[in-house]
Amino acid sequence: MTILDGKKLAEKVRNELRNDVKKLDHVGLAVVLVGDDEASRLYVSMKKKACEDVGIESIEVKLPNNINEEMLISEIEKLNLDSKVDGILVQLPLPKHINSAKILSLIDPNKDVDGFHPQNVGLLVTGTETGFIPCTPLGVIKLLEEYNISPKGKNSVIVGASNIVGKPVASLLLNRNSTIDICHIYTQDLKAHTLQADILVVGVGKTDLIRGDMVKDGVVVIDIGINKLSNGKIVGDINFDEVSKKASYITPVPGGVGPMTIAMLLQNTVQSAQNKNKRY
Repeated sequence: MTILDGKKLAEKVRNELRNDVKKLDHVGLAVVLVGDDEASRLYVSMKKKACEDVGIESIEVKLPNNINEEMLISEIEKLNLDSKVDGILVQLPLPKHINSAKILSLIDPNKDVDGFHPQNVGLLVTGTETGFIPCTPLGVIKLLEEYNISPKGKNSVIVGASNIVGKPVASLLLNRNSTIDICHIYTQDLKAHTLQADILVVGVGKTDLIRGDMVKDGVVVIDIGINKLSNGKIVGDINFDEVSKKASYITPVPGGVGPMTIAMLLQNTVQSAQNKNKRY
């Protein structure tokens, strides 16, 4: 069993990005945070530190929880026009009175470093992949590539069908000629599906969802879940002790996909700045 070390790969990516940033006049990432959700504030803080680490300017746009949709749209439009902003990230979730899909669709696709704009989603689904790809799914693919794991001809089972992770991961694997099986909360007999997986990607936020008897020998396991136990320990969706005994490759939690997500955000932002230089 080999650990898919996302922390190590993420640092390798950051080292490359530091050199790329030095070749550019300026790279800026704007992070829009609405409200004071503790988890969201933590994520924004982590992204800010990551930006500083590679030389990207972190531009924080903090807005009150009760901001109306029109005012938020106005802020997005300002960032779209700001030449110092190469990437725009709206921290999710947004307050319930805000239409998240509408807000994401108003971000300039050329600055949509989260890869959630319909244009970038469409490019991914149609197999073009010339737009920005969501950071966590892109991190999964980069991990597979780093360890020379080819999805071609393999059965890939994705547990979790979110727009942020499950669906884009499925598209990326399908684009690489894998056979795809997407499972979700309404899937009956989940075990029957996961036992067929050569590559198993899980991201739903449920501790011990996947046990050792639910996977076959030699499976490649990507655990995207993040769960905090009562003792403060962070674990994924997979019972690591059981599943690792049968897996050929497996990601740890923490230290697997998490570091890669932030690394891919930085990579997309630098790519946006490089693209801008080519346009002008």
